[in-house]
Amino acid sequence: MTTLGPISCVTIATPDVQRLVDAYSLHLGYELIDHGRVSPQQARLWARPLLAGRRYATMLPQGDGPTFLRFIESRTPANYQPFCHFGWNAAEFMVQDTDACAERLAVSPFPIIGPPADLSFSDKIRALQALGPAGESLYLTSFKERLPEFDTPEARHAIDRVFIVILGAPSAAAANAFYSTHFGVATAPVIPAVISVLSRAQALPVDTMHDLAALTLQGQSFIEADTMPATTLPRPAVEGELPPAIAMVSLDVEALPSSLEYLCAPQALPEAPYHGRRAAVCIGAAGEWIELIEGLAPPAR
Repeated sequence: MTTLGPISCVTIATPDVQRLVDAYSLHLGYELIDHGRVSPQQARLWARPLLAGRRYATMLPQGDGPTFLRFIESRTPANYQPFCHFGWNAAEFMVQDTDACAERLAVSPFPIIGPPADLSFSDKIRALQALGPAGESLYLTSFKERLPEFDTPEARHAIDRVFIVILGAPSAAAANAFYSTHFGVATAPVIPAVISVLSRAQALPVDTMHDLAALTLQGQSFIEADTMPATTLPRPAVEGELPPAIAMVSLDVEALPSSLEYLCAPQALPEAPYHGRRAAVCIGAAGEWIELIEGLAPPAR
């Protein structure tokens, strides 16, 4: 049984933290929980000492829930293109009504790059895709009915928490192997699916089928591992800065695996999402930054 999950935080790198706070507050209904400047200890955890003193902010959907969004001030490269690089491709939010979300975002800093549509492998799931102000990709997904094969959270708010993170990997099989080996995550079946935003970004026919696997984590959370096209590039980053857009995903874990190499020795930090727990950062099989937070999280607000 996996010891990994739930998703406790999604970190987005941005040159302008306040711009993201305003956008997520006004258009997605997220509320500011904390803000300030990155401490030297926090920067050390990420092996990025240049980030000490940079601005950060954390937000929650309507101010409650277990899964934070965190914005970190970081310089981003000009050559980053969504869905063209390995690593974290998107954050998927559970929402009450995907079509209502499309109306909500019609005039906003979140241009829709994939209009509302039922998924190719299930007409019970409906989603849209949008781009955020820092180039981060967002999926807004609703379920027409609960599906027994997916233990998904209920959307208590119009736009609720991130429950899936999308990983662009060399292969879904390689992602399966990494998370199974180090965390005991059950190997997920690999299925073909239409991912229109990925195909458009890589100049492929929109109906191209891509292999994906939905890895089941604890806490009604998932990692969707997409097999990226052969033209996919490594994720660019400015020296000493975070990876662009979705920089890292924080996941709770029962204990930090000894099988992994970490950027820095584990640190215990007081602020959310750590709440005094030890954390460490490793790099996954697709080059993705994974921040592991040890032990049980405090009850959600």
